[in-house]
Amino acid sequence: MNIILIGYRGTGKSSISRLLSRRLQRKAISSDKMIVMQAGKSIPEIVKEVGWPGFRQIESEVIKSISSSTQNGIIDCGGGVPLDDQNMIELKKTGKCILLTAEIETIIKRIRQDPNRPRLLEGLTFEEEQKKILADREEKYQNAADLICDTTRVAPHVTVGKIVEYSKRNSWI
Repeated sequence: MNIILIGYRGTGKSSISRLLSRRLQRKAISSDKMIVMQAGKSIPEIVKEVGWPGFRQIESEVIKSISSSTQNGIIDCGGGVPLDDQNMIELKKTGKCILLTAEIETIIKRIRQDPNRPRLLEGLTFEEEQKKILADREEKYQNAADLICDTTRVAPHVTVGKIVEYSKRNSWI
């Protein structure tokens, strides 16, 4: 069974994925890295070229490929993956979803200077954009989650321990 990490930007999906992969000795797969590899361009370049709708279409194709070819992996999903119900249907065929969350102030601090995170909305301040997008996605994230882990004040290795313990109790691993 795959362990699928979902959540907004800056909640720790990439870090937790790497640690969880090492701890469980499972392959880690990043949907964003696969998109970049396939396109031969960075996410900001892809978005500039085809817009967010075009990016989401590419993302859905990558998610379908990952879900059909991965068993017992750790899948680190881009923050927008749960927006498409079909993505979640595909992923949940072979895995369980861990929603990583963090307080908005923490998210803003973690992602403010990252040039690989293009704007999702124009006409808002950076802070307003993050708050709006997170609020818009909250229901999709919650509905997809089999387990929720807040990473605001918790070291990544502690979150990994919680995921492993929960997964063992529920026979996911």
